[in-house]
Amino acid sequence: MTLFESILLGTIQGLTEFLPVSSSGHLVLGQHFLGINEPGISFEIIVHLGSLLAVLLYFYKDIIALLSSLTKIFSSKKSYQDVNNIKIIVYLFVATFVTAIIGFTFKDNFEALYDIPWTVSIALFVTGLILYISDKTPNGNFNDYNIGWVKAIFIGIGQALAIIPGISRSGTTIAFSLFSRMKRENAARFSFLLSIPAILGAALLDLKDMKANELATMGRYSAGAVAAFISGFLVIALLINLIQKKKLKYFSYYCWTLSLVSIFFILK
Repeated sequence: MTLFESILLGTIQGLTEFLPVSSSGHLVLGQHFLGINEPGISFEIIVHLGSLLAVLLYFYKDIIALLSSLTKIFSSKKSYQDVNNIKIIVYLFVATFVTAIIGFTFKDNFEALYDIPWTVSIALFVTGLILYISDKTPNGNFNDYNIGWVKAIFIGIGQALAIIPGISRSGTTIAFSLFSRMKRENAARFSFLLSIPAILGAALLDLKDMKANELATMGRYSAGAVAAFISGFLVIALLINLIQKKKLKYFSYYCWTLSLVSIFFILK
């Protein structure tokens, strides 16, 4: 992989990590059509860390508030906001735990799909369906701090589906939050906060499997991570705005088009 290709794919990953069109699917198809053959998933790990940094920077006030409330978990002087923040943390933990259980159970099956581009195309079509249906979902009346355990588990299952390349993590978590009748602005924030342990956990698990000879590529990979950070940070606010205005269906049109075009060229 050249430096230019790393930056190009990193930019694509950053844009598609938060836009609900599947970053992993775009990376698989991008490497397939560009003729890039990088064994393993080391590049994807590094650029995902760039995306993670974008979320941490954009939501740093929310994160600080949550962590501050967490330190008061055993205090009798918790404010009403502290109690709500602690509930959010609990629901984030529940959703993450469900995702982790499913991910560990089917890890090998999911990773095998990264080498099969046509299955990614089909998964992109499914993502389009999920987004289209979510846009038709009536506005909810639940905040993220009172969704309850069952709905948190439901959202965790949605995130687990996104381990499949071509299924959008942000798309499914936002959609499943909307299906749970969470308010649209809360669904966006919950999805982004949920991405933090998901991205970090996956990266830490896979980093231990990196081979020594892959370390030589870290310079080029890091350029991709920087590109992912910049492009990811720029699109977060855009996506939040589109969710509130019920415009996710436009991404479904994109996913369907990319899916059909990719299948055509793969089978050609």
